[in-house]
Amino acid sequence: MMDFLPLIAAIIANVIAQLMKPFTKYFKTKKFDLLEVLSSGGFPSSHTSTVSALTFSFAFRDGINSNAFMISFILMLIVSYDAMNVRLYTGRNISVTNQLINDLRDLLGLRLDDPIYFTKLKKIIGHERVEVFGGFVLGILVSLILFTLMGGKL
Repeated sequence: MMDFLPLIAAIIANVIAQLMKPFTKYFKTKKFDLLEVLSSGGFPSSHTSTVSALTFSFAFRDGINSNAFMISFILMLIVSYDAMNVRLYTGRNISVTNQLINDLRDLLGLRLDDPIYFTKLKKIIGHERVEVFGGFVLGILVSLILFTLMGGKL
């Protein structure tokens, strides 16, 4: 069973992160939306929780000198950076674009008939640093708990 620890930990961390999102959003907005389970963005980062659970499962099982740990560690850094920067700024660009479209329509009276202007764009697709950190901690905890439950010794 220990052979599957990284896979199991990664999947469980992802599922837990996604299941937490409606509740953490509720605490922030006082609006409960069960569909947040299917969303990207929000607290905690499911991308980061998944790769950190994978990475630390390899660390606990095989040690930090293992090739699997080293490869997954680099993957974790890339995914976390992407979640925190590239995807966050993409979401901010969407907000600016939406505002520009609204301003052109309202201030200049332009008729924007092309259906592209009516496409609903999700503004939050990336993560704030605290959301990535939350995913990181969740991934470590899931991998540590599973490692211990499977009889592993640190």
